[in-house]
Amino acid sequence: MKVFVGGVVAAFLGFLGVIIGFHSVMGFIAGAIPLILLLGGAMAAYLGYDEVKEKLPFKKCCDAQEGAGDTRLKEEAEKYKQEVERLKSELEKNKTA
Repeated sequence: MKVFVGGVVAAFLGFLGVIIGFHSVMGFIAGAIPLILLLGGAMAAYLGYDEVKEKLPFKKCCDAQEGAGDTRLKEEAEKYKQEVERLKSELEKNKTA
């Protein structure tokens, strides 16, 4: 009940403030609307960037390059696995000696 009464009082005082300082309120709103549009538009563009990026045709050519890079990475991984096996065998050889 206290919250309701406080809300009604605040709304009444706000209404009186708008009536008394109408020109000031309109000046504030006139300055706030472009700022809200600017910030809202920037946020929408930022959030929609990923969606636009997925629809661009550049992604397909990049996928082909990633496939070539994957085979190269697999070859390097296999080379390092062979090196590790060689070093393990040398270590075992040195332990027994």
